[in-house]
Amino acid sequence: MKLGFGPGVLVAAAFIGPGTVTACTLAGANFGFALIWALVFATVATIILQDMAARLGAGAGLGLGEALMQSAPAPALKWAAGGLVFAALLIGNCAYEGGNLAGGALGLDALLTTASPGQNILVATLALIAGAAVPIGRYELLERLLVGLVLIMSAAFVLSVLFTRPNLIALLSGLVPRIPDGGTLTAIALIGTTIVPYNLFLHAAATRKKWPGGVNTEAARRDSSLSIGLGGLISIFILSTAATTLFKSGLEVTNAADMARAIEPAFGDAARYLIGIGLFAAGLTSAITAPMATAFALSEIIGGDEKRKSTLFRGTALLVVIVGAAISLSGIRPIEMILIAQYANGLLLPLMAGFLLYVMNRKDLLGRHANTLLANIAGSAIVLITLGLGLRSILRAAGVMA
Repeated sequence: MKLGFGPGVLVAAAFIGPGTVTACTLAGANFGFALIWALVFATVATIILQDMAARLGAGAGLGLGEALMQSAPAPALKWAAGGLVFAALLIGNCAYEGGNLAGGALGLDALLTTASPGQNILVATLALIAGAAVPIGRYELLERLLVGLVLIMSAAFVLSVLFTRPNLIALLSGLVPRIPDGGTLTAIALIGTTIVPYNLFLHAAATRKKWPGGVNTEAARRDSSLSIGLGGLISIFILSTAATTLFKSGLEVTNAADMARAIEPAFGDAARYLIGIGLFAAGLTSAITAPMATAFALSEIIGGDEKRKSTLFRGTALLVVIVGAAISLSGIRPIEMILIAQYANGLLLPLMAGFLLYVMNRKDLLGRHANTLLANIAGSAIVLITLGLGLRSILRAAGVMA
């Protein structure tokens, strides 16, 4: 059996972005190893959902957007649902693209220190790289680029753990589910930054391109589990590094770039460089995958021949990069956009997870690739949990809850 990376690495690249790196850093700095269980749960849940997306793409040869349009019972409902999904993805991913570019620039800034040309120039540079990479439209090249970046990110955070040498017993104790005082929102953040709704669109579309016609569905599933499992380990490594170096240290840390600078006196330049490289790679990978996911969704929802889909893909991807760069370069924290994104994702994740579960039980589309009873039970539990998280996210964004 040959193990390798494929479309699943796009999912890992997408959810290990600056938001995840920051959430894991703050979780470790504020609560030590106590919330590692939340990352384990989120990783397993993501593997289950993305396995369904992989079977949809490689087994039925459908993207999630296409499945949505084909399954709606009436034309009006079909276009209303398609419009809602696309609007939520577009608004949310433009906001997050700004954060991806800013986060990647923070990583570069931590690396360059006094030689840094400044945040705005770094953001513009990353936007140009993302804007050049995505519209190429050649899936194989994008996959190779992202595989390389994820491996660089993985190596950086693995080495950071080796440098800081976390206490293994304390780490294992974090596998026992418990929420320390004040840790509820952090636990939700860890789960919410790992189970990402737009990854369902991205993964189904990518597996269809990689393995058309259902000829290698098992390879798609192996790739999904391997890649997402690696992404989960990266998150755990980041949290562990922060827990080892910053928990009860009294140092004020708001993001991973602060952690890179904070641990330099104790662990030397190498540790700072490793974390800076990891944050840079996390920002760039997410800056590429967020526009891809939005572009796949629009091209599938609107449909048409391959030329039309290709034009829609390139135009949408560029729009997300441009708007995200404008948000990041504006100098204004995109609070309103992020709140709208929280609304959108709070609604979208349980809806998309529920719809995916429905589609995966259509044997007329999937045949032997349809869900088993065990997959339905696991998927239903995840839908209920994400519904609760979604409601919490919406209420929090609305200011109803602290």
